[in-house]
Amino acid sequence: MNIEFDDGYSFGLGLFETILLYDNRAIFLEEHIARINNSLVTLGINANKLTKDEIEKFLDNSKSLFSETKKKEVLKIVISEKNRVFLRKDYSYKEEDFEKGFKIDISSVLRNETSVLTYHKTLNYGDNILEKRKSKKNNYDEPIFLNSKGEITEGATTNIFFIKDKKIYTPRLSCGLLNGTLRKYILLNYEVTEKKIYLDEVDTYDEIFVTNSLLGVMPVIQFGGKRLESTKLSKKIRLNYEKKLNIL
Repeated sequence: MNIEFDDGYSFGLGLFETILLYDNRAIFLEEHIARINNSLVTLGINANKLTKDEIEKFLDNSKSLFSETKKKEVLKIVISEKNRVFLRKDYSYKEEDFEKGFKIDISSVLRNETSVLTYHKTLNYGDNILEKRKSKKNNYDEPIFLNSKGEITEGATTNIFFIKDKKIYTPRLSCGLLNGTLRKYILLNYEVTEKKIYLDEVDTYDEIFVTNSLLGVMPVIQFGGKRLESTKLSKKIRLNYEKKLNIL
C-alpha cells in the first residue's frame, strides 16, 4: 500500500468512516457515504466523492479473505486528497459486552464546540484515541467529553442518550459533537429531545445508552460514581434496532 504524504497524512486533513458489515452487507451505507462526501466539501478536501459502486466492488473482491462463518465484520474507509484506503477488520464486540453494559466517565479533555473539525470524522482523532486508551486503564469503557461551557457532548467513539420517565434526551449538535449514523437513526425512529445537558443533571436520569455504527445501542450501567439501576428500555431500543436492520 503506497501512501502519499498530503495534507491528510501530514496535518490530519482527511476523513474516515467505520462501517458495520453483516453478511458482507454494509449497514447504513448511504448515510456513511453522504456524511463523508459532505465533509469533503465542507473541509475543502480536493478528492473524488466516495461512491457506492467502489465500496461494493471492494467488498466483493475481498469477501474471500474472511471466513464465511463471520457474520459481523468492520469496513474502514480513509480518504484524503491523494489517498483512498479500504480495509476489512474483525468485529471485536461480543454479546456478553452488551449484557454487561458500559461504564463511562468524564474526560478531563474538553471538546471544542467552536472548531469545524469537531463536527466531522477527520484524521484529527488523537484526543479520542488517547482518552479511550486512558479509560481502559482506569477500568471503564468510554470517556465522555464536556465542552468549554460544561455541557455534555459525546463519547470518544459514541453519541450519548439519556432516559427519564421513558422520554429520551440527547445533547444538541451545537454543543460540539459528531452527528453519528446511529444518532440519526434514534432521532428518526423515536421522539427525542435535543437539549443542553450538564453533569449535575446526570443523577436525575433513569437510564443512559451510547451509540455508534459498530456498537449499535450499548446500555450504560455506570456513569462516574452513579450506578444505573435500569437498562430495560435501552435494551429494548437495541433489540428493535437489530430486528429492523436484520442484524440479529
